[in-house]
Amino acid sequence: MNQWRPDKLARRLPHLQARARLQSALRQWFAGEGFVEVETPILQVAPGAEVHLTGFATDWELPDGEERERWLHSSPEFAMKKLLAGGLPKLFQFARVFRNAEGSALHHPEFTMLEWYRADTGYETIMADCTALLRLTGVEALRWGEHSCDPRAEPERLTVAEAFRRYAGVELFATIGNADALSAASGIAMHADDSWDDVFFRVMFEKIEPRLGMGRPTILCEYPISMAALARAKPGDPRVAERFELYVCGVELANAFGELTDPQIQAERLEADMDLKEELYGLRWPVDEDFLAALDHGLPDCAGIALGFDRLVMLATGAGHIEDVLWLPVR
Repeated sequence: MNQWRPDKLARRLPHLQARARLQSALRQWFAGEGFVEVETPILQVAPGAEVHLTGFATDWELPDGEERERWLHSSPEFAMKKLLAGGLPKLFQFARVFRNAEGSALHHPEFTMLEWYRADTGYETIMADCTALLRLTGVEALRWGEHSCDPRAEPERLTVAEAFRRYAGVELFATIGNADALSAASGIAMHADDSWDDVFFRVMFEKIEPRLGMGRPTILCEYPISMAALARAKPGDPRVAERFELYVCGVELANAFGELTDPQIQAERLEADMDLKEELYGLRWPVDEDFLAALDHGLPDCAGIALGFDRLVMLATGAGHIEDVLWLPVR
């Protein structure tokens, strides 16, 4: 409480000054790359497409008395893709985003997402962007707890299947859809009613993520197509999606896609995800029809990424809690 008090603010001030310097450096880099900085609405028809996230709902009261339910977005992704469909080729945003029922050293209900998109390119270009941005931190080592990572080092590129083989002793695609097989192969116990996805995420959390991004960053790529979310299938291997996550010191820092541009496939995925959300949590979010209309109009081949800016500041400053790098936390 009272994080505005002079003594408490002074303790956090070195981290906050580093935050401001890094944000300025990133803006300069994006400008040099020909990006335009955008600002999109926080209030949306749906907060996002994530099955397992909880959102913040509000009511929009119109002058005529009509009320419309709106949500605080969990990502500016849908809105930024609309601008891509409108003709912007390179765009970025420092977006305030919101996720309910979250709180830990690495999680906060309101935080800053750095999100950017490039038209007419693949997700390998976004990987190169990540390498460049980590070097802009200007520190010799990124740190989390006892772990360190050289931000200047070329990232390790590792597929999800390779990571499961290396760190869990599992041939991942031999277990697809079979939770019992994945549990037996990995040694991770199943809980009642666990799905294959549940066991997958538990293996990731317990055996794989803690090993990633040690010494140098890790780009974990080619997720199973069932976890494609808004990513397209990889040409030549329909089992996997053009999706990668960036890890530093065991911390997930960013999630990137070679973006799905087919409106019919996207609509089917969104409906399937909401069906699963309703089955698991008794809740479904509306589908943003304007987003699907933008895809139908024509979303160019593109790639994009969402990076947790607060986490990047934490790693660059050695802060031990996300609230140490926030000007004022939510209370």
